[in-house]
Amino acid sequence: MIFCPGTAVWVEHPELAWAEAEVVSLSSPSFIMVVLSSGVKAVVDGRKVLPRNTEADLGGVDDMTKLVYLHEPGVLCNLARRYTLNEIYTYTGHILIAVNPFAKLPHLYDMHMMEQYKGVQFGELSPHVFAIADASYRAMVSEGHSQSILVSGESGAGKTETTKLIMRYLTFVGGRATGDIRSVEQQVLESNPLLEAFGNARTVRNDNSSRFGKFVEIQFDKSGRISGAAVRTYLLERSRVVQISKSERNYHCFYQLCASEQVAGKYKLAHPKNFNYLNQSHTYELQGVSDADEYLKTRRAMDIVGICFADQEAIFRIVAAILHLGNIEFSPGKEFDSSAVKDAKSKFHLHMASDLLMVDVSLLLSTLCYRTIKTPEGNIIKAVDSSAAVVGRDTLAKTVYARLFDWLVDNINKSIGQDMESRAQIGVLDIYGFESFTYNSFEQLCINFANEKLQQHFNKHVFKMEQEEYKTEEISWSYIEFVDNQDILDLIEKKPIGIISLLDEACMLGKSTHETFAMKLFQNFRAHPRLEKPKLSKTDFCLSHFAGKVLYQTDLFLDKNRDYVIAEHQNLLCSSKCSFISGLFAWHQDDPSKSSYKFSSVASRFKQQLQALMETLSSTEPHYVRCVKPNSRNYPQKFENVSVLQQLRSGGVLEAIRISLAGYPTRRTYAEFIDRFGLLVPEHLMARVDEKSLTERILKKLSLENFQLGRTKVFLRAGQIAVLDSKRTEILEKASRIIQGCFRTFTARNKFLSTRKASMSLQAYCRGCLARNVLEAKRQVAAAVSVEKYARRWFCRCAYWHLRSAAIVIQSGVRYMLAVQSLLNLKKDEAATIIQAWWRMQKIHNFHKHYRHATILVQCCWRQKLAKRALRNLKQAKNIELEQELLKAQECSHDNMDKLNGVEKNYVHLRDNLKSLEDKISNLEDENHVLRQKALSLSPRHTRTGSLPFGASPSCPKSFFESSSMKLAPLPHNLTELRRSRMSTDRHEVKCTPPPCMSLRS
Repeated sequence: MIFCPGTAVWVEHPELAWAEAEVVSLSSPSFIMVVLSSGVKAVVDGRKVLPRNTEADLGGVDDMTKLVYLHEPGVLCNLARRYTLNEIYTYTGHILIAVNPFAKLPHLYDMHMMEQYKGVQFGELSPHVFAIADASYRAMVSEGHSQSILVSGESGAGKTETTKLIMRYLTFVGGRATGDIRSVEQQVLESNPLLEAFGNARTVRNDNSSRFGKFVEIQFDKSGRISGAAVRTYLLERSRVVQISKSERNYHCFYQLCASEQVAGKYKLAHPKNFNYLNQSHTYELQGVSDADEYLKTRRAMDIVGICFADQEAIFRIVAAILHLGNIEFSPGKEFDSSAVKDAKSKFHLHMASDLLMVDVSLLLSTLCYRTIKTPEGNIIKAVDSSAAVVGRDTLAKTVYARLFDWLVDNINKSIGQDMESRAQIGVLDIYGFESFTYNSFEQLCINFANEKLQQHFNKHVFKMEQEEYKTEEISWSYIEFVDNQDILDLIEKKPIGIISLLDEACMLGKSTHETFAMKLFQNFRAHPRLEKPKLSKTDFCLSHFAGKVLYQTDLFLDKNRDYVIAEHQNLLCSSKCSFISGLFAWHQDDPSKSSYKFSSVASRFKQQLQALMETLSSTEPHYVRCVKPNSRNYPQKFENVSVLQQLRSGGVLEAIRISLAGYPTRRTYAEFIDRFGLLVPEHLMARVDEKSLTERILKKLSLENFQLGRTKVFLRAGQIAVLDSKRTEILEKASRIIQGCFRTFTARNKFLSTRKASMSLQAYCRGCLARNVLEAKRQVAAAVSVEKYARRWFCRCAYWHLRSAAIVIQSGVRYMLAVQSLLNLKKDEAATIIQAWWRMQKIHNFHKHYRHATILVQCCWRQKLAKRALRNLKQAKNIELEQELLKAQECSHDNMDKLNGVEKNYVHLRDNLKSLEDKISNLEDENHVLRQKALSLSPRHTRTGSLPFGASPSCPKSFFESSSMKLAPLPHNLTELRRSRMSTDRHEVKCTPPPCMSLRS
């Protein structure tokens, strides 16, 4: 491509991967002088310079295929811009690129977001992992074809979290909403934290790194509801159980068990620093994570997936036993090449391990310190030295843990259950990304072998999608060449001669070592283009993978590839009194691959698992999620270009772009194309033709040949869009010059017009000032005349008002004096009238008061006479009644003796009451006497004449109340005296009643 000065370009940079620059000049046909954005000038190879779009949106585009220039720097810059805005998801066609934010983004994964993406057409909303999950689910439901979602990326890129989000969304759209905590959907979700506890660990790159591959098949019925699930695991990192590197941790379950106070004491556990399998890295805790809380979550997950309490206890007994096994240390024994337990501390851990595994302690000790060799003559028991005993101890720990992990996976599958009649399924693959470290061993070979397999599947799928779009748009196309990695796959897995076959052969031969394995490898593949031999090592070999070269060290290849259980270990664990532990190894007694006499390798088994996985993926419609780690330190908002570019290369994203570039990488809808490049042929824009014909006219006028017109889009070869952009830039520059000239003319004219207008305004202002001054003088003269006129009028008015006010004051004084005299006469007449009225009123009042008092005295005497008459009548009636009662009492005397006793008791009570009443009556009599004396003293007639009316005596009332016949005597005990006492009581009650006249006066 030819660049002219001023063109914006991308150039390679050692720190930024690609840097923005601008062409300054062409030094030679092959070299270009550019100036970087930092201001530094440099001469670069023109073949390594790529065009840069200066009109790109600062926020980036949500789909890489929308980029004007689809190349490495364009992709990298677009991801960086979106990551800065917390837009962590970006499409590349149907591939989702997810950049780990290393921070919690609010509301990005809540229920509202899942509702938003549910049933929405793919691409209508912004890129999201839920969109990929929904697209796979809708395709499965509508087409009835199984789907798969492949999540890949390096450690720490967010594969595990992305996988959990996908499974969460699938259980959301396919769940039955029963509310049962042990539903299929809930068990599928809770299998994640359970497998994480036993299969995840902290590494240098990731605090929650999956140390195994996982493929979850979620099965759906005809109505699209989850009906079952199955979990497949691949290549658990068994060596981590006994050996961890600096700044890493062992599997989470060990730390969770030590952190749980309720269990740690029971199993004699302490802080992780006290166990050899955990203290090698001096890293015991995770930032922001409580292992005690995680232990409770693990137990809850076990409950939900259906692991009973007894099995849970057995599982953690095994975990504790492994920790105690690691603390058993050995020293040289008394015999040659023998070993023994080192000290009392090691003996304690030996007994604890045997108790937890429920095996005989002596059998455990002999298993660790002795080996049985089978010969034709018989079995030979041979002691092993201390280093071999340590290796045997570690092998036992790894074997037990691997069997425990396999049991967990198998139990999860049994608990969830598979639906054999399921209509379709969606598989979610969470597997390790491509790995290349300073030291690469057997695990890295298997991991990279798996990534080569997935990359081949990925390339074929991308190629297929590309061709399908060409068919949909009905354009002619030819076969696109792409890098096929079949040769390296044959190098690794082909039989009878391949790396795995040679490794298995070396493992079967007892005398083979890693040196002989490496030597045989170079002998068979000396001329292979993918295999290289390092100059400084005889045992290492280098493979050229699709993502780059990796140097492998074969030191531990043979040991890690052997996959069998030592006979002594098998016998020991089968003899356990714990049915759970013995059951772990009883399963595999009839499996030839697990026999100590029939060879089986990890690599062969892994190859078979991969083959089954690829067959499953080939039968499904795949969807790809590429997870990217933005920086190596797990910092948020930090984007390292070099690291991200390497991940894009190793993840196959750039290879997919390269395949796209091999065909027609630039594609635009006709409307978009005309909107951008219609200005190249302005004479055709007004023509009444359809968009497709107009697009064809534009391309033909510009003499472009490498294009295809589809049904809705125009397809351009690589570089064609740059030609169109350069011509568009030329026209825009020419138009800009014309616009600049017109603008300068417009500016000058406006300046002249504004100046002329200002001068005219100034002249008018000056003339206005002169006229205003003349007018102001005339106004001042007129104002003076007006002021004099108003002053004279004011003085005259003041004199008039002064005289008028004086006259009014004199008139007011005279009227006041006359009014005061009239008022005094009125007051005298009113006072005389009042005095006369009061004198007449007092005279009538005294007369009325005298006659009212006489009337009251007459009424009191008459009422007293009536009361005495009524009292006599009542006494007679009462006497008759008492005589009748006495006759009845005499007749019933014998029957009512008890009643008599009660009456006698009442008598005592009544006597007391009578005494109190007598005291009250006496007081009342005194008060009555006083009141009568007051009433008599107030009578007008008594005051004037000194005598009482009607001939009454002053002592009459008192003699009535104090009559001797009314005095009370003691009550006798016979019935005659009882009758008398009752009569006396009646008289007393009459005595206590005040006369009517007294009540009225009171």
